Amino acid sequence: MTTTLRLIVDQIVAPVPGAVGRYTRDLGRALIESTPTGCEVEGIVSSSLPGDYARVEAELPGLSGLYKSSLARRELAAAWQFGLTTSPGGGMIHGTSLFAPLRKHDADAGDQTVVTVHDVLAWTHPEALSSASVAWQKGMLKRARKHADAVVVPTHALADRLSMVADFGDRVRVVGTAPRAGLVVGPDAEARAARLGLPEAYLAVSGTLEPRKGLVDVLTALGRPGVPEIPLVVIGPESWGDQHVAQTADELGVDVRRIHRFDDLAAEDLAVVIAGSTAYLTPARDDDSGTELIEAFSLGAPVIHSDTPAYLEVSAGAGLTVPVGSGDGFAELLAAAITRVVEDRDAAYRLAVSGHDRSRAYDWRDAAEQIWRLHADL
Repeated sequence: MTTTLRLIVDQIVAPVPGAVGRYTRDLGRALIESTPTGCEVEGIVSSSLPGDYARVEAELPGLSGLYKSSLARRELAAAWQFGLTTSPGGGMIHGTSLFAPLRKHDADAGDQTVVTVHDVLAWTHPEALSSASVAWQKGMLKRARKHADAVVVPTHALADRLSMVADFGDRVRVVGTAPRAGLVVGPDAEARAARLGLPEAYLAVSGTLEPRKGLVDVLTALGRPGVPEIPLVVIGPESWGDQHVAQTADELGVDVRRIHRFDDLAAEDLAVVIAGSTAYLTPARDDDSGTELIEAFSLGAPVIHSDTPAYLEVSAGAGLTVPVGSGDGFAELLAAAITRVVEDRDAAYRLAVSGHDRSRAYDWRDAAEQIWRLHADL
């Protein structure tokens, strides 16, 4: 008899797949590659275009099948939020987010539902989401509390925060992430760097001007007197609300000619940017994941990061930590850390080595095997 793990893969073909889409793809591939004897992985997707179904099957070769709901994504999300549909039936279901059929099920018959929580923004920073998204996430977490057999989170830090939002008891399991697929420096790295117009030396940072992301703190730090006038590569949108990166940089005393910005990058290009940086900055004032650090560590970049609990957990001392603190002190400390890494190449080298060593603790195959064990335990 074959045991089937039914993986919800819908985020791969969502309008904006984002980080959860990458997570679904990379974990899905690892689950398929590490499938135990006598088991298989089936995909679950909302009603979509034929090209979307083909894309899922191309992204996840080895799926035993693809269950196609009769409901489109928006309708399926609403139906699952209110428990109004039996789609996609029972069995062993794994959700890579809260997008899952959370309803009463028969555990004795082998039915089980596991979901994944990537953040608690709906509670901590509701302004970062639409009101509809906040309502949906809060509603789905209530359903998870009642019906989920387990909840997967990427860090112990997030597990602690989740416990302050809802009591899941011993149902929370921490399963780490790993670098996204394709995030490797290939033999064409020099050509890619030239095409991107990368400076000879630069700092790199991902994010928006949203305050919790820390990009404004980085720009403030770079505008401080005495800080090396090194270029900054920003991976993220040009604006947030009515604020613009170039304008903000200029207002903070940073020559806009030092700013090189990309809206988004393919994994191979991103790898070249990160690996070639003098230092990679992860200055978020609040983040529950830490995947960004893992990716930078894996590429041997010296990492300067804030002291959010998730970053401290993932880094384990492998990066240069800057306390967020309060007020404008964070920018001052960032300025000092940047100056140290730029001017002390021995310190930068030690960070690069320690970070690369730390990255070996994170692997998709290991994550997948933990997921298989979790479902077996249930």
